[in-house]
Amino acid sequence: MYNIITINDRVRLPAQSFSMELKTGLTQILREKYERRIDKVAGIVLSVWNVEPQGDGMVIPADGAAYYDVKFDVLAYKPQINEVVEAAVSEIVDFGAFVGIGPVEGLIHLSQITNDFLNYNKKTASFVGKESKKSLKKGETVFAKITTVSLKPTLADTKIGLSMRPLGLGKEEWIAKAEKAPPAAKEAKKEKKEKKEEKE
Repeated sequence: MYNIITINDRVRLPAQSFSMELKTGLTQILREKYERRIDKVAGIVLSVWNVEPQGDGMVIPADGAAYYDVKFDVLAYKPQINEVVEAAVSEIVDFGAFVGIGPVEGLIHLSQITNDFLNYNKKTASFVGKESKKSLKKGETVFAKITTVSLKPTLADTKIGLSMRPLGLGKEEWIAKAEKAPPAAKEAKKEKKEKKEEKE
């Protein structure tokens, strides 16, 4: 889930930045400090903008810098458990599919792709269902539900698990096919009626 969050902070503006326009200098420092970083509360900070100094700067003797209290906005992405996302498959490996979710990648484990038994084709880097014949390969777009989130200090260490097994998830063609198929209860009722008619 994407959020816009307002943050208050104190920024140290070094002497070499004094020649720059104040907001530009402060924005540059804040971007270096916040962007592409992971905050446990906000999530992954993607962008910093709308930087507003709050009052005049303060100079500390012998420091050679000015300190400014600033208020600014950040765009952050924080994956939420049970959130349904639309994602592109970035890689297929023998144990599952990696998908791009905003600024990070998540894993849909082999057991969470579909209810069918899947065969992994190493040559084409794809999965094919044994009975359903559902296929999944790199570059395809899927709908998946986030099931686990483990935010770590770095993007590389952050782990996100997803599932496409629940009804209404997966590739668009899978969803469309499932919607057209009659519910199991209706199917069973229809079979029972047909059998009764045959006996009569």
